[in-house]
Amino acid sequence: MTTELSPDALTGLLERARQDYQDLVGRGLSLDLTRGKPAPEQLDLSAGLLSLPGGRHTSADGTDVRNYGGLQGLPELREIFAEVLQVPAGQLLAAGNSSLELMHDCLVHALLSVLPGAESRWVDQERIAFLCPIPGYDRHFALCERFGIDMIQVPMTAEGPDMDAVERLVAENPAIKGIWCVPKYSNPDGVCYSDATVARLASMSTAAADFRIFWDNAYAAHHLTDEPVEIAGLLAACAEAGNPDRAFVFGSTSKITAAGAGVAFFGSSPANVQWLLGNNAKRSIGPDKVNQLRHVLFLRDADGVRAHMERQRAVLQPKFETVARILDAELGGTGLATWTSPKGGYFVTLEVPDGCAKEVVRRAAEAGIVLTPAGATHPYGDDPRDAVIRIAPSYPGLPELEQAIEGLAVCVRLAGYEQQAR
Repeated sequence: MTTELSPDALTGLLERARQDYQDLVGRGLSLDLTRGKPAPEQLDLSAGLLSLPGGRHTSADGTDVRNYGGLQGLPELREIFAEVLQVPAGQLLAAGNSSLELMHDCLVHALLSVLPGAESRWVDQERIAFLCPIPGYDRHFALCERFGIDMIQVPMTAEGPDMDAVERLVAENPAIKGIWCVPKYSNPDGVCYSDATVARLASMSTAAADFRIFWDNAYAAHHLTDEPVEIAGLLAACAEAGNPDRAFVFGSTSKITAAGAGVAFFGSSPANVQWLLGNNAKRSIGPDKVNQLRHVLFLRDADGVRAHMERQRAVLQPKFETVARILDAELGGTGLATWTSPKGGYFVTLEVPDGCAKEVVRRAAEAGIVLTPAGATHPYGDDPRDAVIRIAPSYPGLPELEQAIEGLAVCVRLAGYEQQAR
């Protein structure tokens, strides 16, 4: 990545970077690029939710949504998202606000009750491990840490996880019970899984009969271009390959409508759905069906979801274009960084010279620009190269985002040239 510089040239670039950094610190900024939260302008697009469901309190089948029950969620809402998540409506659950809660619960239930196809509870087994494609999503890794599940890293490619590594590992080790996947516009690289990757995940031989793919399709509808990426449906591929119980599909409306009042979804085989419903019946008498009805009336159908996401894109796309423009202007040709150009999702991945990511994040924080911690994209918060930084452009307004990315570029130049000068 690094471009060779003469001593004089390096000295001049380093002096300029140091001066630019002093100027940056002197501006007294207070900016936050840590998490992929929707901006207020995005939340305003769903303001109509707040006046719904109005005087209505019955679902399409006559259920009184104000009362207990309906553990599987409203059928009409599941119909809307069946197409988005590539899961038949009858095999989809609509639950509460957070898909992360559903992932948490699936892990807890797998630890404490016997999964379809399993011989025993996970908690009764000597060791449990998950494959973690890297860079990946820190909250997935946090769940594994929370429950003492070992994490085995596998590298990401342009088509998804390195399937040669995945197939070898799952075939030889029965302790490997799952893999985390963000298959579309992945967090943080924006990678979309190829049809070949989906087919191999569905059909591969696993030493563990109860192996599960945690398919976190968080960005299924979150496009940033005129050419939305389509991926193969994992659930159908697993059924066709003779492994119908292998896929746990997750999704939510959290970055579609109101993140604080969303609906999360779980899709899987009939056996897995009954397993989760049976366990959930002991912790809940039903989800917030009033909120589910609110979403039905607001979104109407799958076309309504697509139209709404076009309005979301109109807010987000200029922010991603701003990040790309500034990084190219400030760091292009320096050899100090590369970055992704995602076609959807919520993140840009910035790679700096090995050994520099923590220093860039530290320098940025001292200048009032808070970034996701270096290492968050790797299990246990440990990026062995110390090179990956996740940028979340969604929340700040455009002027604030411009300041933050310009300041970040200054920190990259300072850390990179200081390293070269050592």
